Amino acid sequence: MEKMLSMSELIPVQGGSEIVERKGIGHPDTVCDMLVEHLSRALCRYYLEQFGAVLHHNVDKALLCGGRARPSFGGGSVDEPIDIYLSGRAVTEFRGHAVPLEDIALETATTWLSEHVHALDPAAHVRVHNLVRQGSVELVELFRRSGRREVPRANDTSIGVGYAPFSTLETIVLETERHLNDCICSGKAVAWGEDIKVMGARTAGGVALTVACALIDRHIPDMASYLAEKEALKRAVLEVASSHTDEFVMVAINAADDPAEGSIYLTVTGTSAEAGDDGEVGRGNRANGLITPHRPMSLEALAGKNPVSHVGKLYNAAARNIAIALVSEHTDILAAECYLLSRIGAPVTEPAVIDIRLAPREARPVSDFAIWSEEIARDHIGRIPEMVEDFIEGRVTIV
Repeated sequence: MEKMLSMSELIPVQGGSEIVERKGIGHPDTVCDMLVEHLSRALCRYYLEQFGAVLHHNVDKALLCGGRARPSFGGGSVDEPIDIYLSGRAVTEFRGHAVPLEDIALETATTWLSEHVHALDPAAHVRVHNLVRQGSVELVELFRRSGRREVPRANDTSIGVGYAPFSTLETIVLETERHLNDCICSGKAVAWGEDIKVMGARTAGGVALTVACALIDRHIPDMASYLAEKEALKRAVLEVASSHTDEFVMVAINAADDPAEGSIYLTVTGTSAEAGDDGEVGRGNRANGLITPHRPMSLEALAGKNPVSHVGKLYNAAARNIAIALVSEHTDILAAECYLLSRIGAPVTEPAVIDIRLAPREARPVSDFAIWSEEIARDHIGRIPEMVEDFIEGRVTIV
C-alpha cells in the first residue's frame, strides 16, 4: 500500500450548475439491480447452508422487457406480462449436489416484487426467465484458490470510486425519493407507484426538481382525482426540499402530462415496466444511490456480483466508506474523494492503486493529513473481507 498510495488536493466546485438523478425502487433499471442483488444474496445463503462457504457466482446481468397494459380510471388491465431475464454465472453443481438455480431465481424475484411493488401481481404480471449458467473454469478455480487463503483474490481488474459529503442537491434528490417511497410503504399514498424518478438541477436561479411518479389507476376514479394526487406529490416534495435548503425550489410532477388531451402518467401496476419502459442492470443509481455526472463515478454495477472477491462491488463500497470516514472523523476535512484500482489475482486487501484527494479547511496542506489518511484507508481496506456478511444480509446498500 505504501508504494501505491497517492494524495492530492481536492478543489471543491463553487457555484455553477449541478445535476443529480435518482431512479426509485420501482424503476425498471432499479428493479433489475435489486433482483440480481437479491439473487446473489439467496445464492450466498444457499451455498453457506449446503456447503459451508460462498461459492463462485456473478449474477450481475438482467434485462427487463416491458409488457403491454391498458390503464384506465378505476382500473385497467395488463394484457401482456413483463419479461425479466436473469443472467450471469454461478456454481450449479458442487460435490455431486445440484443447485436448484431455477427455483431460487424464481422465488427470489417473486418475493422481492411482491414486497416492493405493491400494485404488481408477479404471478399475473411478470414472467421470470433464469439464464444463469455455470461459471468459467478459470474464474471458478481462482475463486476456489481464494478459499484456501486467508484473504480472497480479486477476480477482476476494476475501479472503485467514492466521495463525501453529499451536496445539498444530492441530499434533496435522495431524500425526496425515499420520502415518497416511505409514504407508499406506510399506506398513506396507495395511489402512488414505486416507479419514481427524481431529477434535480441547481442553477443561479435556485433548485428545480422534476419528479416522475407512476400513478395507479384503480385508486384514481377520474381526472380530478389524478390532478389531486399530483398536488399531494408536489407538497410532499416541497416539504423535503424546504427542510434542506432556503433556496427557491421549483417542482414539476409528471411534466409530460397533457390533461386536456387525456395524456397522463397512469398505470395499472405502478411501474412503467408494464408498457412504457425496459430496464437493465447498471443503468441506474451508482453505489451511493444517485447518478451524479458532476462527480467522480465508476460505471461498474455492484448489483449481483459476488461479495467475496468481486472488486467491482467491494472497492466501490470501500471507497465510499473511506471518503465518508475521512470527512466525518476530522473537522478540518471539508471534502474527500477515494479511488481504488484492483489487479486480478491479487489479494483484495492489496489494491494496485489508492488515490485520495482531500479538501482541507483554511488552506491547510494535504501533507498534514497524509499519515492519518493512510491509516483510515488501510483500516477500511483491511476489513474488506468482513464485508461479505454485510452484503449478504443487506446492510450495505447498493442502489
